[in-house]
Amino acid sequence: MRNTKRYRVEKANSLWQIYQTVSFWKVMKNFFIIQLARYTPFLSMKNWLYRTFLRMKVGDKTAFALMVMPDIMFPEKITIGTNVIVGYNTTILAHEYMINEYRIGNVTIGDNVMIGANSTILPGVTIGDRAIVSAGSLVHKDVPEGCFVGGNPMKLIYTEEEMEKRSSDDIF
Repeated sequence: MRNTKRYRVEKANSLWQIYQTVSFWKVMKNFFIIQLARYTPFLSMKNWLYRTFLRMKVGDKTAFALMVMPDIMFPEKITIGTNVIVGYNTTILAHEYMINEYRIGNVTIGDNVMIGANSTILPGVTIGDRAIVSAGSLVHKDVPEGCFVGGNPMKLIYTEEEMEKRSSDDIF
């Protein structure tokens, strides 16, 4: 189970109550910063925008590809390590709104991680150091260090030991 905090709501679905959850002005500011960062080709500028205006924790030499979409409401709950690649059009969510509740959870991505294009990372997930997430994956649970995962729903493809063996077999 993902590590999220659950909040029950009554009457209308939780998304109709969004601005009781988070300030309208915070969402507007985050929207403009994220849109600017999504289209800028300068990696260091993206990291600076995310750190400075969204209060995300982003490690050195982390690279966000074009169109990456961090959480617009709670980006400060996202921590990304050093030397990480976040692939094209990936979405990193720290919240999810449902009919009778909404959930908020931290997202932690370790060092030397690669996340393939068009992946979605759900709130409350931790991705361990040196992990690889294949393109188009739905990361709905924690990913152990050094593993290769992929799919929808996400499944373990190779363990860290299998990945090391495959890497050593490739050397000729």
